[in-house]
Amino acid sequence: MPRVAIVTGGSRGIGAAISKALMAEGYAVAATYAGNDEAAKAFTAETGIKTYKWDVSNYEDCAKGVAQVTADLGPVDVLVNNAGITRDAPFHKMTPDQWHAVINTNLTGLFNMTHSVWPGMRERKFGRVVSISSINGQKGQFAQANYAAAKAGDIGFTKALAQEGARAGITVNVVAPGYINTEMMSTIPEKVMNDVILPQIPVGRLGEPDEIARAVVFLASDEAGFITGSTLSANGGQYMI
Repeated sequence: MPRVAIVTGGSRGIGAAISKALMAEGYAVAATYAGNDEAAKAFTAETGIKTYKWDVSNYEDCAKGVAQVTADLGPVDVLVNNAGITRDAPFHKMTPDQWHAVINTNLTGLFNMTHSVWPGMRERKFGRVVSISSINGQKGQFAQANYAAAKAGDIGFTKALAQEGARAGITVNVVAPGYINTEMMSTIPEKVMNDVILPQIPVGRLGEPDEIARAVVFLASDEAGFITGSTLSANGGQYMI
């Protein structure tokens, strides 16, 4: 039986690359999404990967969703917490709704999803939890107090949970991407990209979604069993810690 992996936000962007990379390695993959039905249908048609719709900020939805994936594919061995949103604004203009929307999805979503798979992983003495944080959770970013706080929280969550999972054969790690060549980046004006963003990146280019996916595949593998509580920075040298 193949191992089962859930990738939240797994039908677009970095998440889609992760879903496809795990499938290529033989995993049975379930990709979740929150709202874009057309993109999810197109993704399934292209890849054959089944998609499931639920909101990771809702605990009950996560529990029901994980139960459905388990019924369809089997017990979940790998969880990739990739789903995330932005609601950027300078702090003096940031509304409570913008703050809570980002925290609830990007941080509380990790609790909701991981809490739903954790008991089974403990019982089976195996599990892999990989969460996608961000360079901006490591260094901060103007107009992203909500996003940076959530992504930094993802790293703290990982370090704590890794200590609890270690004796049960569960590893918990983070990948923190820098600027990645996704649909969102394509909206940035060429002059801003060339004059502002690329000069900050020592390798002189954006990262590719497949590069993040390969990092996740490694952390999900048996070969990464001695790596836990770690943050893998994939940012082209833009920020080194």
